[in-house]
Amino acid sequence: MTRRYWNINLEEMMEAGVHFGHGTRKWNPKMAPYISAKRKGIHITNLTRTARFLSEACDLVFDAASRGKQFLIVGTKNKEADSVAWAAIRARCHYVNKKWLGGMLTNWSTTETRLHKFRDLRTEQKTGGLSRLPKRDAAMLKRQLSHLQTYLGGIKYMTGLPDIVIIVDQHEEYTALQECITLGIPTICLIDTNCDPDLADISIPANDDAISSIRLILNKLVFAICEGRSGYISC
Repeated sequence: MTRRYWNINLEEMMEAGVHFGHGTRKWNPKMAPYISAKRKGIHITNLTRTARFLSEACDLVFDAASRGKQFLIVGTKNKEADSVAWAAIRARCHYVNKKWLGGMLTNWSTTETRLHKFRDLRTEQKTGGLSRLPKRDAAMLKRQLSHLQTYLGGIKYMTGLPDIVIIVDQHEEYTALQECITLGIPTICLIDTNCDPDLADISIPANDDAISSIRLILNKLVFAICEGRSGYISC
């Protein structure tokens, strides 16, 4: 895998608050190599390590995108949901930003059945089929459609398991991470000072609570994916 320059700036990361970790009482000792200091009761992440692993992640997604691989971005906390959707749409990735439904990947056949149902209902709605049904039946199907849109809207075009999964919050998305590990799907994960750095294939030490931090990391990854895709399309 060729190393490239991704314009990862330590000052920019500091301004975004990427270096702020959790309180010193709420940490995982495995994160010690990624922590540079303690300040006012919180751990400070070593941004040099963050830059290194973020650069490795950008190299990975660039190479994968240049070979036409598919990505899934997962981040379901309310405050990060919009950023996850924006990043995924910009890079033409699939995403889950509301709730991770258990077995979404490990029980793919069930997910695929739900997606077929979702697509059929969307077609019925667009062609006016729902309006021709009795009111009670139409109302029930519209509720189903709304539910499916909420939880599967970000993966409606996904036809198989993703090649790489990007996870914004390891603690919040632990079930998704475990499913990826079970299936052998490579993962890139933002890890705060209370996380386990050994679980993901590439762990990026960063503040997973601040929107500015999450956006910065996603922006770098999305840019690398877009650059990779542009090369794939032109080939």
